Amino acid sequence: MSPKAQIPSHRKPRSSKMNTALRAGVTGGVMGTIALTAAATPALAADKNAPTETVEMPTLSGDLANSTSRAAESLQMTAQQYELQEAQSSAASEAREQAQEHKQKEEKAKAEAARKAEAARKARAVAQKQAATQSTDDRASRSTERASISTASAPQGGNVSTVINFLKAQVGKSYVMGATGPSAYDCSGLTGAAFKQVGVDLPRTSQPQSTSGTPVSLDNLQPGDLLYWGSAGSAYHVGVYVGGGKFIGAQNSSTGVVERPMSYDQPTGAVRVL
Repeated sequence: MSPKAQIPSHRKPRSSKMNTALRAGVTGGVMGTIALTAAATPALAADKNAPTETVEMPTLSGDLANSTSRAAESLQMTAQQYELQEAQSSAASEAREQAQEHKQKEEKAKAEAARKAEAARKARAVAQKQAATQSTDDRASRSTERASISTASAPQGGNVSTVINFLKAQVGKSYVMGATGPSAYDCSGLTGAAFKQVGVDLPRTSQPQSTSGTPVSLDNLQPGDLLYWGSAGSAYHVGVYVGGGKFIGAQNSSTGVVERPMSYDQPTGAVRVL
């Protein structure tokens, strides 16, 4: 017996299918283990007389662990990118909605402004028309009043003539507050001095002078009527109507005693003293 024949054989050579499965397990990790099990089962079934062996499965290599870690990181990055895209999409949608809402508000504001502008334009047109009508009416009224005044006849007697002649003689003299003549006057000082020429004593100031006589309409004035500005009893200025649509009065410190048309400073009312 040769030396080789004396060495007992305790292990049969592995089948080619088993070797293939083991190589796959070493290189494939966990997936290789599954493949190994699938490949080894028919091989063992084909060789029923083969002794039972325990096959040690290879452990996960460092490369497989790194690959698994990278895969997990890739999944996490993908999830983060998806969340970012969702957030960007949501933000863009919200921005579009806000822009649309802002545009609608602007359009509404423009429409409201246009409506108000049109209403204001119509109101101005109405006001201008009313003002034009009022101005026409006022001119007609003043014209009628001037015609009535100019045609008024002076009463007979010397008293009115004396008052008017005195007033005309004072035209050009100075206006001084509180003065009663003969070189300067204030408004009530001049009227008081004029009526004193015919023996009529008027109160010193314009307020009581405006009620010292019979009230007359400005449409029915006669020369010698006392004119007042303001309300009766609280007038702030007085003068005397001298006929021809004119009056004489001590107006102010700039003009002094002057003769002016009624249109220069329309009085409020009048009283007849003589």
